[in-house]
Amino acid sequence: MLNALEIVTTVVVGVMVGVEFAVAFVVNAILNALPEDSMVRGRAHGGRMLGAVMPVWYIGSLVLVAVWAVAAWQDPAAGLVVTAGALLVVSVVMSLLLLVPINNRGKTWTTENRPADWKEQMNRWDRFHYVRVAVIIAAFALLVAALG
Repeated sequence: MLNALEIVTTVVVGVMVGVEFAVAFVVNAILNALPEDSMVRGRAHGGRMLGAVMPVWYIGSLVLVAVWAVAAWQDPAAGLVVTAGALLVVSVVMSLLLLVPINNRGKTWTTENRPADWKEQMNRWDRFHYVRVAVIIAAFALLVAALG
């Protein structure tokens, strides 16, 4: 049973990492290459869509890692799982404090109502997102190492 939990948790976290990596390095690059009105609409739509899904995914991942850590507490790799969980907590805190406020503003923007500093806000979101991606990649790597 523990083996199934380890695999499911690693896959769930791994797919989340893949989605966030793709947003950072593929989707945003595509959107940023579009004309400004399309970019604003695309990022707003992405903010609404992913803003609805990702909180469940982040919290679900954290819960799975916590269950794994408790279930494998006596295992020598438990420290790796606990550290991965701590990194996921960091990513959730970063999201709530840094990324969600910008996303909540950005997902309502249109070409008519965007603020004068909208590009600066999007660039700030991107920078925070790069750091968050690095944090969750590290958490994922620790989970993979714990499987070994």
